[in-house]
Amino acid sequence: MNILFVGDIVGRPGRHAVKELLPKLKEELKIDLVIANGENMAHGIGISLETYQEMKEAGIDYFTSGNHIFKRRDFLEHLDNPNIHVLRPLNYPNSTPGRGFVKFKVGHKTVLLINIIGRAFFYEQFDDPYKAMDEVLRKEKADIIIVDHHAEATSNKMIMGHYLDGRISAYIGTHTHVPTADAMILPKGSAYITDVGMVGPLHSSLGGDLATFTKGELTQMPVQYKIGSGDVVFCAAYIQLDDKNQPIDISLIRKIIKRSMIHGGEYE
Repeated sequence: MNILFVGDIVGRPGRHAVKELLPKLKEELKIDLVIANGENMAHGIGISLETYQEMKEAGIDYFTSGNHIFKRRDFLEHLDNPNIHVLRPLNYPNSTPGRGFVKFKVGHKTVLLINIIGRAFFYEQFDDPYKAMDEVLRKEKADIIIVDHHAEATSNKMIMGHYLDGRISAYIGTHTHVPTADAMILPKGSAYITDVGMVGPLHSSLGGDLATFTKGELTQMPVQYKIGSGDVVFCAAYIQLDDKNQPIDISLIRKIIKRSMIHGGEYE
């Protein structure tokens, strides 16, 4: 099985880049399953039903998320709908809307997709992700298990990846929007990358307008979030598994798309 995990999709630039590149990649790499972190799809913060449907039509099968998943309150009602393929992090309190894992079929294979969130440098107080993972893995079995760990600290991600090594098929780190150069197969056989990066404006801060955020840094005053512009970077992890469901390779895909190539350059 060939799996493509697309990095955090940021606003309209990211969505347009996905529509531009994903169909070609699916055909070229013979992709069987596409997963993406979608918590920034709607103007950089949150998911809307419209952006979800747009990216589903573009070819994404399931979406993970992170701390921005609840920013669009009109989407909350959809998180418990099993027909909406969006996860929120597993280690939110049980009363939180949505679900942290899902099991589904791809051909004859059973896939378990799990979404967790780290606890370092977040304002929220999340439950223990290690305990949450242990509980799910104790109860749920699948041919292929994929984990999105939405976390800030690279050290936390490396620890979690090795903690899960041999018990899952692939560990994908998200949240920082900056890809790391450490895609590898861990000692016990799990595919791993600390952070897959994003799909969004190349010259930006987390996909946001550099001038706006620079002003905030220089003045230490709050600024209104604004999507960046210009060329777009597309980052994804390409994971290959053999016929025994063992990862044989994981690699980072990073492509730069000129603004002029994306729907005539008009995405703002």
